[in-house]
Amino acid sequence: MAEESWHEARLIPTSGINGAEEQERRATSALLAVLSAVREFGRGFVRPFGAPAGTLECFIEVPFVLGEKRLYPDGLIRVSRGSKSWTALVEVKTGPNQLAAEQLENYLDIARENGFDAVITISNEIPAVAGQHPTKVDKRKLKKVALHHVSWSQVLAEAVMQKEFRGVADPEQAWILGELIRYLEHRKSGALEFDDMGEAWVGVRDQVAAGTLRTSGKGIAEVVARFDALLRFASLQLGRQLGTEVVPVLSRKESADPVVRAQTLTQALCGTGELSGAIRIPDTVGRLVVTADLRAGKVTCHVDVDAPREGRATTRVNWLIRQLKNAPDATRVEAFVAHARGSQAAELLSKVRENPGSLVLDPTKDLRSFRLATTSTLGTKRGRGRGSFIDSVLTAVDGFYAEVLGTLRAWSAAPPKLRATTVAPPELDDSVPRALTSTDYSSQDGAEVVPAERDEEPADSASAEAELAGSEDN
Repeated sequence: MAEESWHEARLIPTSGINGAEEQERRATSALLAVLSAVREFGRGFVRPFGAPAGTLECFIEVPFVLGEKRLYPDGLIRVSRGSKSWTALVEVKTGPNQLAAEQLENYLDIARENGFDAVITISNEIPAVAGQHPTKVDKRKLKKVALHHVSWSQVLAEAVMQKEFRGVADPEQAWILGELIRYLEHRKSGALEFDDMGEAWVGVRDQVAAGTLRTSGKGIAEVVARFDALLRFASLQLGRQLGTEVVPVLSRKESADPVVRAQTLTQALCGTGELSGAIRIPDTVGRLVVTADLRAGKVTCHVDVDAPREGRATTRVNWLIRQLKNAPDATRVEAFVAHARGSQAAELLSKVRENPGSLVLDPTKDLRSFRLATTSTLGTKRGRGRGSFIDSVLTAVDGFYAEVLGTLRAWSAAPPKLRATTVAPPELDDSVPRALTSTDYSSQDGAEVVPAERDEEPADSASAEAELAGSEDN
């Protein structure tokens, strides 16, 4: 038999998984074992929940008695430091299985009775707002015990970033973490990607197309929540590739009260047929805004870029297009001027490359910013695959970052240059007594008159490119 057909032995095998119960038990054991074995990964997992730095121990299916019932939480994490310890119960769901409120409330009671600090849930459910739990429980049970939730997508993203970007000091521990990543990426593990817009999607989609959707419509709350969950999933997926924390952007009111965010999306969906949200990527020039227009069947990604604060208008346009060498010709470029509503001009990048002046309708007005946008076809299907809403949005986000946003750098002014100074005037006549000299040498001697208004190419500190030739400004 050829070696190509041999299967390499894996530390965490996916073979032999029969049923949801076995799937959950194996996923729980694998994750908790790696948390305790790989110090950096374990510390990074429990830190956001308020756990101190210390020795991390993990256990599975620890028995507890609550009233007359004997309960077995999927896992328990304990972090010890000196005489103090932090303890959390863990409840895990895989595949399409969802967390149950009654079960979580029982675990909260167990945690309170035993003096534990938290209950952590892990499932494929992605809440619409970060920090929000996907399951509603009695808030009175949260007075002494915290309830946290992590999606499997987030667990996988954190594992990849720790191994590939932040690093693991011990090579053997790095290999162990790699085995966990390999397991979670396998379809049999039950750690699924975001793959469904929900049962209400088709009905809401059709009502939007017909213009009959109302804010009180059935299922609209589920659709807007799923869209925010999709943005969070897109952020995790992009962050996993970039090795940095990518997060959706919310206003203060929306972060404090998720209902505000849901109302905003609901009104927009009923009024214009659009769902919109923004993503923040560290060290980029601006937020990546995603707009899904269900009526037009288009998804648009855009970013706003501040223009340089010096140079002529066409010079500022040239500064922008130099950074867009790999951007699609169909990218829409809009120019905004000071003290004006809306954009001054909008053209496709292909035309702006040929004629930068096409974005300058009035050279006397101060050009302040640009908007770059790409538009593609929006899928309509509920699940994943060709023609799906989810895949069309994910593809648009990844493509816009790769071709447009990831190549842009913010403008910064060039540092001032030292003036050339002369210690003594040239060709000094030593035969003339100093008492007969009417004036001493000044830095203004021989100085050239500098025009009051500069017409130089704005400096790009990131690329350190040379100044444009005069022909580029015309």
